Amino acid sequence: MLYKYRAINPDGTRVEGKIDEANQDDAIGILQDKGLIIISLEVYEERNLFGTPTTGFKIPFLGPSIKNKDIVVFSRQIATLFESGVSALRSFRLVATETDNPELKKILNFIADDVQAGFSISYAIHKYDNIFGSFYSNMIRAGEESGKLNQSFNYLAAYLDRNFDLTQKIKKASVYPIFVTLTFFIVMGVMITFVIPQLANLLGDEGQLPMITTVILSFGQIMQSYGLFFLGMVIVIIYYIYSLSKTESGRQYLDHFKLHIPVFKILFRKTFLSRLADNLDTMLSSGVPVVRSLEITGDVINNVIFKDTLARVAIKVKNGKSLSQAFYEEEEIPNLFVQMTRIGEETGQLGFVLKSLASYYTREVETAIDTVMSLIEPALIILLAGGVTILLAAVLLPMYSIITNI
Repeated sequence: MLYKYRAINPDGTRVEGKIDEANQDDAIGILQDKGLIIISLEVYEERNLFGTPTTGFKIPFLGPSIKNKDIVVFSRQIATLFESGVSALRSFRLVATETDNPELKKILNFIADDVQAGFSISYAIHKYDNIFGSFYSNMIRAGEESGKLNQSFNYLAAYLDRNFDLTQKIKKASVYPIFVTLTFFIVMGVMITFVIPQLANLLGDEGQLPMITTVILSFGQIMQSYGLFFLGMVIVIIYYIYSLSKTESGRQYLDHFKLHIPVFKILFRKTFLSRLADNLDTMLSSGVPVVRSLEITGDVINNVIFKDTLARVAIKVKNGKSLSQAFYEEEEIPNLFVQMTRIGEETGQLGFVLKSLASYYTREVETAIDTVMSLIEPALIILLAGGVTILLAAVLLPMYSIITNI
C-alpha cells in the first residue's frame, strides 16, 4: 500500500514523500530505520473525477457523504464500547464493521490504522476535522489528558444529539414555507406564461380585454421572450451569494444580515446563544481550558459576528478579566447570559449554569420557531389567496364580458 509521510531529518529539516509497504507498521519501521522522526503518515490515493481506488466510481457532490446523524450514532457506539472496557483499536474496528456508510467506514478504518501505529486517538481524528470538526478532536484530546476518554465520548454523543435535534427542528420549520412558496411561484409562472395566453387567444376577438387580463398577458409575453434570461439572472445571483459566503467579508455581511432580518433575527440570535452555552458547558466539563473553549466555540458556532465576539472575549479572559466581565463588554451577549455567568463564577457552578442556559435558550428557540411559523402561515395564506384571486379575475372577467354582450 502506498503511504504519504511528513517527517524530520536528523539534521532538523522537514521532508515529505511516499513509501510503498505492505502495511502501516512496516512503513513506520522503514522510516524510523532511516532516522526520521515521523510527523504524519497516511494512505495516499490518487484522486480524480471518479473518486479514488478505494471508493470506486464517485461523482463530486453526488457520492456518499457523512451526515451529522452518522457521527451521532458513531459517538454513541464508541462511548458504549469504551465504557464496556473494549480497547480503542478494537472499538474503532467494530464500529467500522457495523456502519452502513461506506465513507465513514473508510475513515474509521484509517483512524484505527493510526491508533494501531501508535498515534493518539485525538491526533487520528484531528486529521479528519473537515468531517468531525475541531470541536470533536479537542474534546478527545482533553479526555486523553484527563484520563476520562470514555466520559469525553459520552459528552460528545450527548452534545451532538442535542445539536442534531435543534438543527432538525429548524429545518423542519423551514421546509413547509419554502415548499409552499416555491410551488406557488412555479404554478403562477406556468399559468401566466402558457395557460392564460392560450385562453386569451380564444377571447381576444370578442372585444376589449379587461385591464387585469391585459397586464397579465403582457407579463406572460415578457416571460415567454425573456424567461431564460430571468432564469439565468436568478442563477447568477444565487451563485454570487454563494461565492460571497465563501469570503471573509461576505460571511460577515451575510451573518450580520441574518441577525437583523425582521421576525427571523430573534430565532437566529437565540439559536447561536443556545449553541454558545452548550458548547462551553460541554468543553469546560471535559476539562478544556476556558480560553481554548472560547476559541473552539467561535470556530464551530457558524456565525462570523459571534466568532469575532468570542475571539475578543478570549483575549480579555487571557489578559485576566473574568468570563462574565468579558461577556458584559460585548453588545451581542444579552444581559441574562452575563448575569447567569457571573452567578456561576461566584458559586463555582459555571458548568451547571451554562447547562441551564443551554436548556433555556433551546426552549426559547422552540418558542421562536412557533412564533415565526404563526406569522408565516397567515402571510402564506394571504399570498396564495391574492395570487389565486388575480388569476381568477384575469380568466373570469373576459368570460363575463362575453356573456353579458351576448
